[in-house]
Amino acid sequence: MAKYAILAATGQIGQLTTQYLLDHSSADLTLLGHNAAQRLNQFTGNRVSLVDGDLKDSFALKKAISGVDAVFLAYVATPDIIEPLIKVMDDSNVKRLIVMSVPDVYQEVEGPFQTWYREHTGLVWKTNYVDTINTVENSDLDYVILRTTWLYNDATKTKVTVTKKGEPFKSAQITREAVAKFAAELLENRVDYHRESLGIGEPNTE
Repeated sequence: MAKYAILAATGQIGQLTTQYLLDHSSADLTLLGHNAAQRLNQFTGNRVSLVDGDLKDSFALKKAISGVDAVFLAYVATPDIIEPLIKVMDDSNVKRLIVMSVPDVYQEVEGPFQTWYREHTGLVWKTNYVDTINTVENSDLDYVILRTTWLYNDATKTKVTVTKKGEPFKSAQITREAVAKFAAELLENRVDYHRESLGIGEPNTE
C-alpha cells in the first residue's frame, strides 16, 4: 500500500490534494500542519495520520516522513525550510519530493504576463526562492519542482499546461484544484516527471 506525506497540509492546496488522493487513490496519508488535529479533523479516518508541527521542526518532519513513499511540500519554501527537509528525507531514505515554487526564478516569464507579474511580485530571481530551487536541484532526491503561476479557485478547471526549465513561461493563472490534482498524479506516478522543474499553468491563459 502506497503512503504519502503532505507537508503544510492545512493550506488550501494541501487540503485539496489530500481530498483528491482520498477520492481517487487507495494510498494512506500522513498530514503535517499547525494544529493538525483541529484544522484537519475532516480527514480523520483509517487512511490518514495527523502530525501537529512546524516545517522547521525536525522531530515532526521525521515523524511525518517515516515510512512514506513520497512527499509533497504544499508550500513555497525558503532555504531555512527546504534544507532541513532534504536532510530528514535523506536520513529517512525517502527520495521522491514534489515541491511548490513560483515562476520567474530563471527569468523565464515572457509574453503579456511578464510586465504584470513583475510589477506585482518583484524580481523573483533576486530572492532566496532561487536558493531554494538550487538546493533542491543539487540534492540527490527524485524531485519535481512546480512553478505555479497566479492561483485562484475553480473546481471545474483542472487541466494543466506544462513547460520545462529553459522554456518560456507565459500562463497567467491556474486553479488550486489543478495544482492539487497534478501534485497527486506526480505522487502516484500517473504523470512521468523526474528531477525536473516544471512551470504549470492553465491552458490558453497566455
